[in-house]
Amino acid sequence: MTSPKTSASPTIDPRLIWAIAIPAMVTNVATALIGVGDMWIVGRLGDAPTQGAVDVGAKLFAALFTVMNFLKTGTTGLVAQAGTREGREAQAAVLIKGVTVGLAIAALLLLFKPLLLPFLLGALGAEGDVRGAARIYADIRYWSAPAVMANFALVGFLIGRRRMREVLVIEVAYNLLNVALGLWLTLGLGWGIAGIGWSSFIAEYAKLAATTALIWVIAGKEIAAALKAGAGLSLRALKPFLSVNRDLFLRTVVLMVAIGALTRVGAEQGPVVLAANGIIYQLFILSSLLLDGFENAAQVLNGERAGDGDRDGFSAYIRAILWRCLGVAIALSSVFALFGSLITDSFAATSAVAAEARALWPWLVVIPLAGFAGFVLDGVFVGASWTRALLVSMVGAAAGYAALLWLTLPLGNNGLWASFIAFLLLRAALQLVMIPRLLRQSLD
Repeated sequence: MTSPKTSASPTIDPRLIWAIAIPAMVTNVATALIGVGDMWIVGRLGDAPTQGAVDVGAKLFAALFTVMNFLKTGTTGLVAQAGTREGREAQAAVLIKGVTVGLAIAALLLLFKPLLLPFLLGALGAEGDVRGAARIYADIRYWSAPAVMANFALVGFLIGRRRMREVLVIEVAYNLLNVALGLWLTLGLGWGIAGIGWSSFIAEYAKLAATTALIWVIAGKEIAAALKAGAGLSLRALKPFLSVNRDLFLRTVVLMVAIGALTRVGAEQGPVVLAANGIIYQLFILSSLLLDGFENAAQVLNGERAGDGDRDGFSAYIRAILWRCLGVAIALSSVFALFGSLITDSFAATSAVAAEARALWPWLVVIPLAGFAGFVLDGVFVGASWTRALLVSMVGAAAGYAALLWLTLPLGNNGLWASFIAFLLLRAALQLVMIPRLLRQSLD
């Protein structure tokens, strides 16, 4: 147990919060451009099943790839803690463990591709023309798995070292390349939905090359020293990393099942509802990734305070980051309130999809306010390595979400989105209830 450091007035530097959060917000918005850009490009093809297929494909890789995001978040928190406890060579050892685990996961994903791909398409409710188009996209993008897994650990290392400017440059360049390739291959060369798959594949490997080169320049000597010491090359060395990230993995699986239910229930209402929900979902992802900039700040700053045993500083950063995230959430809700219908119309492939998405506009306004606290607290829990509690809160929220999906079934699509918003609120409420006990256990 860490001896707590306390003070009457813990020093909080708001500039540190913004120095991490703002580049992370820009980076995350650039990341969201993959889904938003793909949806817009396919919308130009004027075919609702194809647009629905892109949404199914996005959810499929959310289930398949983003469920492994623990490699990024876990690496960030452990690197931040190692920086205040042990030093930079220990941070490099965390990176090696993350990349080792990531590549092992990618190998398993590729091995089980013939089983996983049809299963996930069926689980997401893809049928007929939607399934055929989604299969074309997924068959291509699936082979980017090794790059995706390695990039999670590499980017997590950079964030944990507070190298946010470098992360920003890499992510913006990656997404600009992805969108440019998507436009050229899909619309310019007429490859259709296959062009979207190839653009993602090429951009992911280009990102891996650039990120690897950058990290070797800034930390090559530390990585070489850690490799010489055998970091990450034995099961014994990997066990501490795996024990933290096991719960993060399971927590993300639960989250992806909840999001998959959003797609499945929408798909059962037809391709128009599926496409409209895909538009709202991509805008939710856009807003959540903006707010996730504060999650990154919490991962790093609360991770450093946890590593240093500073309870008062830890608590003060929770409050400071929550307030600033709330301000950004209010701004996002205001934008959606003023321009939501115009935004959804611009993405719709047909007038029917536009009308359905416009009807969902009020839920789009509420989403940032419902989700902001959970995003910040996720970062707090990861930074402090409270991963088991994070899993418990997610399971509890998902159980409530499942009950609400059944109760609101007669309300159709509005019931679906009301249940999803309740899920976001319940997750944050459970986390807030847990924090006092976790502080007593970890930092007293």
